[in-house]
Amino acid sequence: MSVLAAAGAGRLCAGRLFAVRAVLPCLWRGKYFSSGNEPAENNPVTPMLRHLMYKIKSTGPITVAEYMKEVLTNPAKLLGIWFISEWIATGKNAAFQLVELGPGRGTLLGDILRVFSQLASVLKNCDISIHLVEVSQKLSEIQALTLTEEKVLLERNAGSPVYMKGVTKSGIPISWYRDLQDVPKEYSFYLAHEFFDVLPVHKFQKTPHGWREVLIDIDPQVSDKLRFVLAPGATPAEAFIQCDETRDHVEVCPDAGVIIQELSQRISLTGGAALIADYGHDGNKTDTFRGFCGHRLHDVLIAPGTADLTADVDFSYLCRMSQGKVASLGPIKQQTFLRNMGIDVRLKVLLDKSDEPSLRRQLLQGYDMLMNPTKMGERFNFFALIPHQRLHSRNHQMNACQSKPSPSPVAGFAELAWQ
Repeated sequence: MSVLAAAGAGRLCAGRLFAVRAVLPCLWRGKYFSSGNEPAENNPVTPMLRHLMYKIKSTGPITVAEYMKEVLTNPAKLLGIWFISEWIATGKNAAFQLVELGPGRGTLLGDILRVFSQLASVLKNCDISIHLVEVSQKLSEIQALTLTEEKVLLERNAGSPVYMKGVTKSGIPISWYRDLQDVPKEYSFYLAHEFFDVLPVHKFQKTPHGWREVLIDIDPQVSDKLRFVLAPGATPAEAFIQCDETRDHVEVCPDAGVIIQELSQRISLTGGAALIADYGHDGNKTDTFRGFCGHRLHDVLIAPGTADLTADVDFSYLCRMSQGKVASLGPIKQQTFLRNMGIDVRLKVLLDKSDEPSLRRQLLQGYDMLMNPTKMGERFNFFALIPHQRLHSRNHQMNACQSKPSPSPVAGFAELAWQ
């Protein structure tokens, strides 16, 4: 699970059902932990507490590990800051669209919008609208429950490209679409969090006869069992394989290529940026297709429909599919992105404020889990698409305190300037 997974938890893939907890959790107290019954004056209602209370009310009690990750660095806060940073760096446009691809239950976006509300003084002169690309009617209804104001009725039109409209709890107009191409082509920031890794891939194996696609067939020995086989000849998706490919097994995702081309075209014409956060690699992995059921690995061909299927994103392929229309940044590992976004500063502030040894240990353990290369530090990646002029216009500007050009101003991909 990525650093963003706490905020994005509940993202549904085929076969995952919502379940109501049948048994209420019993109350547990450890001798080194507070019971939570301290007087109110010792337990102020901070923005983080409000965020955690909303999360618990929405999804139920959270684990200690989730709590540590949330307190150490609220992932949605980092994303909210990233978008605002880009908006400021590109001249504070009078309006922008925030577009999310595959918003899951809407939890992550809800957290980002709360960050926008907390920074309302910065955004007060900006006209913001929210646009969600979601093909699932069921998920769109869940997103509406999470994000919209109950007192304002939703407008529904099943036959229209904009099949649902409403107003968020903070008063921002929100619309739903089935296809990215239907979203208005205006100045926009795009978010794809754990979206590309669930798009369907074609798998290919190099053979003495050339590339052969991996297909799924019925096992002739067992009538109700599936098996992998190789295609007897070339198949159309082979066109997506690079001529100079050196790996003996590759996975290609035509759908991802189409989406990246659309994003690149939009950003090159109207500005904005796209932030993609996902499990993946830079063109060096081979067989990454896998299934998960109950957070455990599951054979992808057993009991289809009961497990989530995923394949790591090939970011080198996404870069190629941008076709040079925009500049691409990354992929960079979670460890680097979080450090650039100031997680070390955040950790120092929390440690300085804490006199409780057990809490300090928890913070350090949480930091290690997020940043350690052998744990989460190198498993999750961040990748961005931005207009070429976004970088070129700043290449020769001087920092007021320095005699050399400023570093890249894109937060997360270079150090965030703390002021």
